[in-house]
Amino acid sequence: MQKKALVVIDIQKDITKNYKEIIDKINQAVDWAVHNEIPVVYIRHENLSPGTRTFKPNTAGAELASDLKIVSNNIFTKYKGNALTSEAFTEFIRQNEISEFYITGADAAACVKSTCYNMCKANYGVHVLADCITSYDKKKIDEMLRYYESKGSKIISLCDLLS
Repeated sequence: MQKKALVVIDIQKDITKNYKEIIDKINQAVDWAVHNEIPVVYIRHENLSPGTRTFKPNTAGAELASDLKIVSNNIFTKYKGNALTSEAFTEFIRQNEISEFYITGADAAACVKSTCYNMCKANYGVHVLADCITSYDKKKIDEMLRYYESKGSKIISLCDLLS
Protein backbone atom coordinates (compact mmCIF):
# COMPACT_ATOMS: atom_id res chain seq x y z
CA MET A 1 0.00 0.00 0.00
CA GLN A 2 1.34 3.41 -0.93
CA LYS A 3 1.78 5.82 1.94
CA LYS A 4 0.18 9.21 1.36
CA ALA A 5 0.51 12.78 2.60
CA LEU A 6 -1.51 15.96 2.15
CA VAL A 7 0.79 18.89 1.35
CA VAL A 8 -0.27 22.50 1.97
CA ILE A 9 2.08 24.85 0.14
CA ASP A 10 2.67 28.48 1.15
CA ILE A 11 -0.64 29.35 2.79
CA GLN A 12 1.03 32.12 4.75
CA LYS A 13 0.02 35.55 5.96
CA ASP A 14 1.79 37.25 3.03
CA ILE A 15 -0.47 35.34 0.60
CA THR A 16 -3.38 37.70 0.94
CA LYS A 17 -4.58 37.66 -2.65
CA ASN A 18 -7.09 34.92 -3.49
CA TYR A 19 -6.25 32.35 -0.81
CA LYS A 20 -9.36 33.28 1.21
CA GLU A 21 -11.42 31.76 -1.63
CA ILE A 22 -9.90 28.32 -1.09
CA ILE A 23 -9.07 28.21 2.64
CA ASP A 24 -12.32 26.46 3.61
CA LYS A 25 -11.68 23.73 1.03
CA ILE A 26 -8.07 23.33 2.14
CA ASN A 27 -9.31 22.96 5.72
CA GLN A 28 -11.80 20.30 4.54
CA ALA A 29 -8.91 18.46 2.86
CA VAL A 30 -7.00 18.67 6.17
CA ASP A 31 -10.03 17.14 7.96
CA TRP A 32 -10.12 14.36 5.32
CA ALA A 33 -6.44 13.60 5.90
CA VAL A 34 -6.83 13.52 9.69
CA HIS A 35 -9.91 11.26 9.40
CA ASN A 36 -7.95 8.88 7.14
CA GLU A 37 -4.79 9.01 9.28
CA ILE A 38 -2.81 10.62 6.47
CA PRO A 39 -0.03 12.99 7.54
CA VAL A 40 -0.60 16.67 6.85
CA VAL A 41 2.51 18.59 5.83
CA TYR A 42 2.77 22.38 5.74
CA ILE A 43 5.37 24.00 3.53
CA ARG A 44 6.41 27.58 4.29
CA HIS A 45 8.35 29.76 1.89
CA GLU A 46 11.00 32.14 3.18
CA ASN A 47 12.46 34.61 0.71
CA LEU A 48 16.13 35.29 1.30
CA SER A 49 16.51 37.69 -1.64
CA PRO A 50 17.68 41.16 -0.62
CA GLY A 51 14.98 43.80 -0.89
CA THR A 52 12.14 41.29 -0.83
CA ARG A 53 8.80 42.48 0.52
CA THR A 54 7.14 39.11 1.17
CA PHE A 55 7.98 35.95 3.09
CA LYS A 56 10.86 37.60 4.93
CA PRO A 57 12.26 35.26 7.58
CA ASN A 58 11.14 36.01 11.14
CA THR A 59 8.24 38.24 10.09
CA ALA A 60 4.50 37.84 10.64
CA GLY A 61 4.04 37.57 6.87
CA ALA A 62 6.08 34.37 6.73
CA GLU A 63 3.87 32.66 9.33
CA LEU A 64 1.17 30.20 8.31
CA ALA A 65 -2.20 31.91 7.78
CA SER A 66 -4.22 32.19 10.98
CA ASP A 67 -7.35 30.67 9.39
CA LEU A 68 -5.46 27.59 8.16
CA LYS A 69 -6.20 24.48 10.23
CA ILE A 70 -2.89 23.31 11.73
CA VAL A 71 -3.09 19.68 12.84
CA SER A 72 0.56 18.60 12.93
CA ASN A 73 4.07 19.77 13.60
CA ASN A 74 5.06 18.70 10.08
CA ILE A 75 6.00 22.25 9.10
CA PHE A 76 8.93 22.61 6.72
CA THR A 77 10.60 25.72 5.35
CA LYS A 78 11.82 26.07 1.79
CA TYR A 79 13.81 28.87 0.19
CA LYS A 80 13.09 27.96 -3.44
CA GLY A 81 9.86 27.17 -5.28
CA ASN A 82 10.23 23.39 -5.17
CA ALA A 83 9.21 21.96 -1.78
CA LEU A 84 11.61 19.04 -2.34
CA THR A 85 14.51 21.49 -1.89
CA SER A 86 13.71 21.40 1.83
CA GLU A 87 16.04 18.74 3.19
CA ALA A 88 13.86 18.34 6.28
CA PHE A 89 10.82 17.66 4.07
CA THR A 90 12.66 15.11 1.92
CA GLU A 91 13.93 13.40 5.07
CA PHE A 92 10.32 13.28 6.39
CA ILE A 93 9.25 11.66 3.09
CA ARG A 94 12.05 9.10 3.32
CA GLN A 95 11.48 8.24 6.99
CA ASN A 96 7.74 7.84 6.48
CA GLU A 97 8.09 6.04 3.13
CA ILE A 98 5.61 8.40 1.47
CA SER A 99 5.14 7.91 -2.25
CA GLU A 100 1.81 9.60 -2.98
CA PHE A 101 0.95 13.26 -2.43
CA TYR A 102 -2.21 15.38 -2.45
CA ILE A 103 -1.25 18.96 -3.23
CA THR A 104 -3.00 22.17 -2.15
CA GLY A 105 -1.78 25.75 -1.86
CA ALA A 106 -0.33 28.78 -3.60
CA ASP A 107 1.00 29.84 -6.07
CA ALA A 108 -0.26 27.64 -8.94
CA ALA A 109 2.15 29.25 -11.42
CA ALA A 110 5.18 29.17 -9.13
CA CYS A 111 5.73 27.00 -6.04
CA VAL A 112 2.87 24.54 -6.66
CA LYS A 113 4.03 24.19 -10.27
CA SER A 114 7.66 23.57 -9.32
CA THR A 115 6.77 21.13 -6.56
CA CYS A 116 4.37 19.09 -8.73
CA TYR A 117 6.86 18.97 -11.60
CA ASN A 118 9.71 17.81 -9.39
CA MET A 119 7.59 15.27 -7.49
CA CYS A 120 6.46 13.71 -10.79
CA LYS A 121 10.05 13.75 -12.05
CA ALA A 122 11.03 11.85 -8.87
CA ASN A 123 8.31 9.26 -9.68
CA TYR A 124 5.99 10.13 -6.81
CA GLY A 125 2.24 9.89 -7.28
CA VAL A 126 0.88 13.45 -7.39
CA HIS A 127 -2.77 14.44 -7.07
CA VAL A 128 -3.50 18.15 -7.40
CA LEU A 129 -6.71 19.27 -5.72
CA ALA A 130 -7.86 21.69 -8.43
CA ASP A 131 -10.23 23.61 -6.17
CA CYS A 132 -7.64 23.86 -3.38
CA ILE A 133 -4.99 25.82 -5.28
CA THR A 134 -4.82 29.49 -6.15
CA SER A 135 -2.56 31.95 -7.89
CA TYR A 136 -1.77 35.64 -7.91
CA ASP A 137 -3.12 35.49 -11.46
CA LYS A 138 -6.21 33.26 -11.30
CA LYS A 139 -6.49 33.31 -15.11
CA LYS A 140 -3.46 31.00 -15.18
CA ILE A 141 -4.99 28.24 -13.04
CA ASP A 142 -6.62 26.28 -15.89
CA GLU A 143 -3.39 26.49 -17.90
CA MET A 144 -1.44 25.27 -14.86
CA LEU A 145 -3.82 22.34 -14.33
CA ARG A 146 -3.21 21.27 -17.94
CA TYR A 147 0.53 21.68 -17.38
CA TYR A 148 0.49 19.55 -14.19
CA GLU A 149 -1.44 16.85 -16.00
CA SER A 150 0.98 16.91 -18.96
CA LYS A 151 3.84 16.29 -16.52
CA GLY A 152 2.15 13.33 -14.81
CA SER A 153 -0.01 14.76 -12.03
CA LYS A 154 -3.60 13.63 -11.60
CA ILE A 155 -6.11 16.46 -11.30
CA ILE A 156 -8.97 15.87 -8.88
CA SER A 157 -11.44 17.99 -6.94
CA LEU A 158 -12.07 18.06 -3.23
CA CYS A 159 -15.42 16.39 -3.96
CA ASP A 160 -13.58 13.51 -5.72
CA LEU A 161 -11.31 13.17 -2.70
CA LEU A 162 -14.16 13.13 -0.18
CA SER A 163 -16.27 10.57 -2.08
